[in-house]
Amino acid sequence: MTESVTTMDNSEEEEEEFYDSVDYFPELDCEKGGSAATPHSDYVPPPGEVTVLYSGIQMVSFGLAPTDSSVKYKLHIDYSCDTQRGSVITEDSSTVDVEGLKPGTEYTFSITRIAENGNQSKATSVSVFTEPVSPMKITVYDVSAESLSLQWDTPAGEVESYVVTCCTEGEIVKELTTDANSVTFSSLRPGVCYVLHVSVQLNKTISKPTVTSALTKTQLESLLEDLGLEQHYTEKLSLSKILQIDGKTINDDPAKCNSDLPWYFLKKLMMVNVTTRNVKCTSECESDCDAGAGNTVLDFNHLVDRPNSWDMLNPLDIITALFLCSDGFAQQELALKMSMCQFSVPLLLPNCDTQQCTLMLWAMRDIVKKYRPQSLSQSKGFSEDRIVLSKLPMISFVRLGECSLSKSEILNKLLSNSQQYHDTFVHQDMECGDSPRRISNGLTEITWYLPCGNKNMDIFSEPVAVANLRGDIASFETQYSFLCQTSTAVFVFFDNLNSGFKLLTNQHYKAQIFLVGNHQSNIFNLDALKEVATKLGLNNSNIILKTKRMNDADFVKILRNKVSNIFENPKTDMCIEQMADIAHELGILVDEDCQVCQSAKENADAITAKIENTLKYKEAQLPLQGQIWKELTSLEKEEFRLRKLGSENIEKYKTDLQMQKESLRDKQNSYDMSDAMTCFIQAISSPGMERCYFLKWMRMNLDNLSREKLSNLREQYKKKCKNSENKDEIKVIDRELSNSSLGTEHFFREMGQIYEASVFLPETNLSRQQLQHLPKLCAELLLDGFPLELVDGNASNIPLRWVSDVLSELNDLVSPKNKILVVTVLGVQSTGKSTLLNTMFGVQFAVSSGRCTRGAFMLLIRINEDVKKILNCDFMVIIDTEGLKSPELAQLDDSHEHDNELATLVVGLSDITIINIAMENSTEMKDILQIVVHAFLRMKEVGKKPKCQFVHQNVSDVSAHEKNLRDRKLLLQQLNEMTQAAAKMEKKEENKSFTDVMEYSPDTGNWYIPGLWNGNPPMAPVNAGYSEAVYELKKNIIQLLGNCESTSNDILEFKEWMSSLWNAVKHENFIFSFRNSLVADAYMRLCTEFNKWEWDFKKYMFTWVTNAETRISNFGTVAAKTETSNLAEFLSHLKSEACTDLSKWEETLLDNLTKYFKQTEGHVYLVEGYKEDFANSAKILRREMENSVYHQLTAAAEIKQGMAELDRIKENHTKEIEKAVCALIDECRKKNVQMRDKELDKEFDKMWNATVKKLSFSEQKATDVFNKVSHSLRINLSHKGSHACELLSQKCLKDCEQMPFKYTAEGLYNRVKNKMSKWLNVQDDTMAVQKMADSIIAVCTQFVIEKVERKNNYSDTYIQEILHMIDERLQNNQDVKTGIEFEVSLKQHICAVSAREFQKMHEEFLHVNDPYRCLDRNKEKFRADFKDVFHERDQCQKKAGEFTNRCLKPAVTDFVNRSLGPDIVGEMLTRQQFSTRIYFQYSILLDLLSKDNFENYLSFTGSYEEYIKKWILDQTVTHFSKGSKTFEFEDRHLQSSINSINEAIKQAKLKKSSNLKIFVEHVCQELGNELIISQDALGAFMILNNANQEQFANWLTVCVNEMGQALRAEFKKSNIEMKLKHLHMKPQNVLFTRVIGCGKQCPFCAMPCEAGGKAHTEHWASLHRPKGLGRYRYHETAKLVTDICSSSVISDKRFRCSATNNEWHPYKRYKEIFPHWRIPPDVSLQASDYWKYILARFNGKFAGAYNAKPADIPPAWKRITPKQAEESLKESFNTS
Repeated sequence: MTESVTTMDNSEEEEEEFYDSVDYFPELDCEKGGSAATPHSDYVPPPGEVTVLYSGIQMVSFGLAPTDSSVKYKLHIDYSCDTQRGSVITEDSSTVDVEGLKPGTEYTFSITRIAENGNQSKATSVSVFTEPVSPMKITVYDVSAESLSLQWDTPAGEVESYVVTCCTEGEIVKELTTDANSVTFSSLRPGVCYVLHVSVQLNKTISKPTVTSALTKTQLESLLEDLGLEQHYTEKLSLSKILQIDGKTINDDPAKCNSDLPWYFLKKLMMVNVTTRNVKCTSECESDCDAGAGNTVLDFNHLVDRPNSWDMLNPLDIITALFLCSDGFAQQELALKMSMCQFSVPLLLPNCDTQQCTLMLWAMRDIVKKYRPQSLSQSKGFSEDRIVLSKLPMISFVRLGECSLSKSEILNKLLSNSQQYHDTFVHQDMECGDSPRRISNGLTEITWYLPCGNKNMDIFSEPVAVANLRGDIASFETQYSFLCQTSTAVFVFFDNLNSGFKLLTNQHYKAQIFLVGNHQSNIFNLDALKEVATKLGLNNSNIILKTKRMNDADFVKILRNKVSNIFENPKTDMCIEQMADIAHELGILVDEDCQVCQSAKENADAITAKIENTLKYKEAQLPLQGQIWKELTSLEKEEFRLRKLGSENIEKYKTDLQMQKESLRDKQNSYDMSDAMTCFIQAISSPGMERCYFLKWMRMNLDNLSREKLSNLREQYKKKCKNSENKDEIKVIDRELSNSSLGTEHFFREMGQIYEASVFLPETNLSRQQLQHLPKLCAELLLDGFPLELVDGNASNIPLRWVSDVLSELNDLVSPKNKILVVTVLGVQSTGKSTLLNTMFGVQFAVSSGRCTRGAFMLLIRINEDVKKILNCDFMVIIDTEGLKSPELAQLDDSHEHDNELATLVVGLSDITIINIAMENSTEMKDILQIVVHAFLRMKEVGKKPKCQFVHQNVSDVSAHEKNLRDRKLLLQQLNEMTQAAAKMEKKEENKSFTDVMEYSPDTGNWYIPGLWNGNPPMAPVNAGYSEAVYELKKNIIQLLGNCESTSNDILEFKEWMSSLWNAVKHENFIFSFRNSLVADAYMRLCTEFNKWEWDFKKYMFTWVTNAETRISNFGTVAAKTETSNLAEFLSHLKSEACTDLSKWEETLLDNLTKYFKQTEGHVYLVEGYKEDFANSAKILRREMENSVYHQLTAAAEIKQGMAELDRIKENHTKEIEKAVCALIDECRKKNVQMRDKELDKEFDKMWNATVKKLSFSEQKATDVFNKVSHSLRINLSHKGSHACELLSQKCLKDCEQMPFKYTAEGLYNRVKNKMSKWLNVQDDTMAVQKMADSIIAVCTQFVIEKVERKNNYSDTYIQEILHMIDERLQNNQDVKTGIEFEVSLKQHICAVSAREFQKMHEEFLHVNDPYRCLDRNKEKFRADFKDVFHERDQCQKKAGEFTNRCLKPAVTDFVNRSLGPDIVGEMLTRQQFSTRIYFQYSILLDLLSKDNFENYLSFTGSYEEYIKKWILDQTVTHFSKGSKTFEFEDRHLQSSINSINEAIKQAKLKKSSNLKIFVEHVCQELGNELIISQDALGAFMILNNANQEQFANWLTVCVNEMGQALRAEFKKSNIEMKLKHLHMKPQNVLFTRVIGCGKQCPFCAMPCEAGGKAHTEHWASLHRPKGLGRYRYHETAKLVTDICSSSVISDKRFRCSATNNEWHPYKRYKEIFPHWRIPPDVSLQASDYWKYILARFNGKFAGAYNAKPADIPPAWKRITPKQAEESLKESFNTS
């Protein structure tokens, strides 16, 4: 057994203990020389030589020499290191283990033998290093293709260094020793698995290795990681991802790291910028170079050590990586854009990981080239075809071994003429062109040389394809073999042919071989060249050597001659499509071979293979979009314009048109779906990418079919258009273009018509149900980047239902990310509009000169998250439109109207409109500008504020902006002229200049863009200046959109704008026809908000006036709090206070309005035109409130003043009675006898009679109210002239109220006219005047009733208010012609009736307040008090109850009644039906429909105001009859009063009153601002009051609480009708005033105006009705008129009425007669179904009531159901 003692980090004390332990063994003496030990001998043999058998991490094993086995020893082992000491005692053995040691540490061991007797040997010492700990947690990082790094945690113990070994396949590649705990291995091989060993080395001791492995990245993986594209190697880049707008799109920051490079490359390439390939990172070296640019010190080292290009990425690697990481559609776009830049495009794309390459057939499918070969130069014809289908000779250029000639640079020179050099191929002298290629070796590029037909400019007379293989053909034999079999000739560049002999001579050649060598090269070997040439059978013409005497120009010239000679006898003309077969043979992949692409191709071919004659095919397979659709379009526009109406009944005519439309839809539905459309719909229903491939194949197939014919037709069209005399020929060509055109848009157009027709089928119809998924399919395609046709240019129409449903589905797919901004381009045809959009946004709108595709198309572009914050939208919608025609061309097909419609639509839909002006067409721009300006003016008038940018194309001078200052001024002048012309046409002549219509600055609103091509096509690349200028325009547009104050629309709002704009442009008068639910919503919200502010204002002022009236009533009493004793002064103070509050509220209203219009939500910008109206309404409201408040204050003060004398008399009488009663009490007490109540009553009566006789009761004389009213009337009419005064004097006021007011016109003309009125189709002015008079009389009568009900005294302010009301209404009804005679007689009648009522009220007031009666009313109270005092009874409880019941309870009841009115109004206003006048009209019409009662309709149409007053009252009663809302209001006010009373009692107690009277006065004073306490009751309460003050206060609190319970019981018992009668503010009247608005009614159909605010300048109604309901009839037949004014105003019909002096006037010009009315056409043809249904239902009854014959009801009206009527209401009033 081993015993061990170990100490670590020992102190000195511990060391002593350690060494003392040896003393336990006594020393043993040994003989010198020693002998074998015996048990009894003293000698102990030492350990001798100790061998270290094993040194581990924590253990050491020792080997010792053997001893005599007969003697037993123990071994004592001491060990120590710098940080540890210990000892071990163990049995003697040949091997000894010591454990518990520290790793990687040097230990000293001392070994001693000990005998049983304690003797010990000499010690043997040995030093040993324990093995170091192996490294832990090895981490491999930064793995690239040629290097990797690893790091590890430092192990425990001492470490001297680490040994790191890198092995592969059992062989050590590298071994490093390092002090650090990390290391990097470089110069490794790509894609190899390396095993890594890490050991710790210490004092020549090495630990066990820790092992891990790592796989270096392939060159492809490494590069993709550098570029940040590794994710996209598996998840391919899509075109929508590439095109989305992100932060890089709108900033010019250079690429800061390699991962930026692909995106900057794509950004530039999508904008077709020829500098695309010049992308590199802004390196530190460059920064240092720039920083040292100003250093003047000569530093040769700095000059020599320039940064090399090895750190830069070769452009070819970036291109290869992007093609490998993109899907098929992105690859197509990359190839197309590269081709436009005249860059070479990949033919064979290598993948260095798989060692395979791919033929990029699909990627090049979209490239179409147009050129003129020598054979067509005379005829000026041209050839246009898809490049993969063109059979062209291909010349290939390859390299064998190292070559000192730059093959690619020579090729560029070969393909460029001296005036137009272009780097088609990347070469070593281009930026980063000399960087080593990492993944693009093996890339085979292709480009095309295409002649223009000019011998002096063409390098080759015929087209040729040129291929260029990157890298050594020795490494890429497959690619070389492919080129040898597909090329006409192969040029092999070399320096030395020694190594390539076998490769060149073993190849199977279809192509001619040309060897191109550099004789100047050091390694050139002529013998090897001879050997190869002989073997290949080449002659001198096949060998081209560049010698010393030959410069580059000569060398290129020789090459050109060789290539030209090849064309004379081309052996192989093969199109790229045919090369796929050879690719398959060689094991080369073809990008088109994927299953989805081939399946889509089969589907597309199945449809297009059957097309022989385009026109016949369209008629047979796409029948719905042909003549039927054009006829439907024509009918739709006629419905809106009624140009062919003639003398026919409008509504019958419209019904006939509707039936014709239905018939055409039935005809469409009668067609079975064609085979082509069935296949088409099935194909686009395919999942994922297959349908995208299908649509691409369809587009390419259809383009291929129609290209040949269309190309020629377009050229002819362009030529003929240059001379406007060729009108007939142009017309024929235009028709042929349309007939020959067949694209995918025609199939989608057919799909839309199939869907639209299906909507006319019953909802349960199976066919309809099967087609419901079509809009969603189209919406998904929109998201995939395919365009949607908005406007069918052939029919000049929008299939609204189809497009709307597609947009709705789109909204569902993307919600809630559905915000959009819209950019549109407008301009003359063939001015590069589509090219501009394609360049700006990288999209692919069809680009072709001539009018092939017509209409407008929209595309969606996603907005990246970083830009969403700037633009506040999720998508950008790009709208491309067909070109606007010049006036000369427009006359050929009457398309001027179509251009106007299109411009108005797209401008209305846009947030920014780009007006494209090509400078060569500037002469005809004036007429085009008129169309554009017209559209902008229309938008301004309907509340839209689009921005515009004018783009001047083909301006290349760098100083164009400065030089064109004069042109800009001229443009602005033309714009101003056009604005004035458009304003005149639209009757909006206040717009004098273009800047009146929209924000526009000539300096910032114009962009000058150079020409598209840099040189002469077809070999010209896109001009870099064009791309850069378009990029600057794009940045500016995005900046403008970001600065837009208005919010972006969501997709549903865009849909609504599209629908409303298109419906409006169908009318001849756009502005007055425009109706939009978004505008209606915004207006409704504005009205709702303003109404809330208005009610808050009114409610506050009502509360304030109520409080002021209370203070006036309490003035001069014990409850008064005012310091002044002068009532006039107090009134003046109150008016001043009111004025301050009114001003504050007016300011608040205006501030609220300003804040409201500053918000960005809710489309407030759409109703900004109403801002001034509502501001004026706020000012008018303040004036009205001021008048009302002043009148009420004055009336209250006058009544108070009139009561002053009566109050004084009553107070004196009360005091006299009190004295007499007190005297009687004293007298009775002196008798000292017990007096019974009977005797006391007798004594009291005697005293009462005696006292009353002494008091003087002078009778209160009644004022002659008639005189006062007459005086006020005379003052009112005094400024009307002497005739008014004369008329006033002719009749006594008292005689004016005896008969009902009847207006009769005077004079022979009027008498005759009245007799004829029943034959005239006009509303007689006498009837109109009488109606107005009745309305004014009703309003004034209601005012009088309210005043009389309050039982106050008469005040002159009452009659002044009445006269003010009459004047106001007469002013508001100036369109009703009246004279001074009418005004005087009306005022006399109203004043007489009012004076009579006021006289009664005044006399009743005097009667009630007669001092004697007041005294007599309190007689019994005085008697009771007399008895109580006489008997000395405790009066506290009784007096508290008396004070509560007589003084407080009436005051509290009055307070509740004064406060309840605003609460009821406020509650009713929470109901939506009272939120705005618009919603009120909707609610009342819906209620009428639900009740289905003719009498209600008759009342509504005949006595509108009377009906809605009753309706409001009924609604109020109904609402408050349910539940306990009224009681809650009452209880709240009651509790408020009780709390105030209790607080008043509390405060009065604190004031320490000397007697009860003072205490009560203090209580009343505290309540003076809230309760009006009757002075009569208070005075009576005060006399004979001997109650104890403290007890009285306690009992008063109890009584007040009891009063509360009693009043609550009363409130619960009374119904709402009773409550309404007692209210000071009549809720029904306030609500009526709110919803009646201006009270104006449509001059034709009498529908009420719904405009908000009091100061609106235009009257309108959401829904008009047949004029027969306004009592109109035909003068020939006396039948009620069915025409609806909203239809009449767009027809050529005429009307006459008193306003036209009974002369006929066109409805279209109704504004001349009724300038303040706006009567737009119905929002749809179904919108007026409500009133059509009502007239059809009650036709006979209305005729009977109006003394007319029933109307001729169109059959369609009779089919309208109540449900349809209700839906029409919702549509008209924009409710859901």
